[in-house]
Amino acid sequence: MERGYAREIEIEPGVVLRVLSAVEASALAEAWLEVFARHRRGANTKAYLWHTFSANRYPCLMGKEALAQYEQQIASEYIVLSNDRDVAFVTDKRPTKPTFSDWYVFPVNLAWTMAFTHEDGWLGPYFARHERFSELNRENELKIRKAREAEAAKLKGWR
Repeated sequence: MERGYAREIEIEPGVVLRVLSAVEASALAEAWLEVFARHRRGANTKAYLWHTFSANRYPCLMGKEALAQYEQQIASEYIVLSNDRDVAFVTDKRPTKPTFSDWYVFPVNLAWTMAFTHEDGWLGPYFARHERFSELNRENELKIRKAREAEAAKLKGWR
């Protein structure tokens, strides 16, 4: 891994499909900030991206409500981004236990995000939807349906 990461990336449930480079992780963090922290002034997102939520700069759910909403989300792949912005990977299932203490989960199109914090129970976790959530979520549902159809076709011997 880059930048001296000796630890193994672990995730539950699911498997790591791809580990992204530090450059890709940084670009993802910038894209995340552009969606969920455009109005972050005064929120110290340099320390923690999730400060955009704790500082009330973006509408979100917190705690049990956030977790309940997160459990309802679907995507064909999930991106997991560490708060340090230089470790990211793609997984096949909605994760609940990664290696990091401050981490973010979202689909490729950023339809929603879940921010897990080291302050869990006091500040966080946080769940937020993109302002175009309905449209983006339909895209995610369509990808899943197409993937299922392709898998069914393979099982029937189609290519």
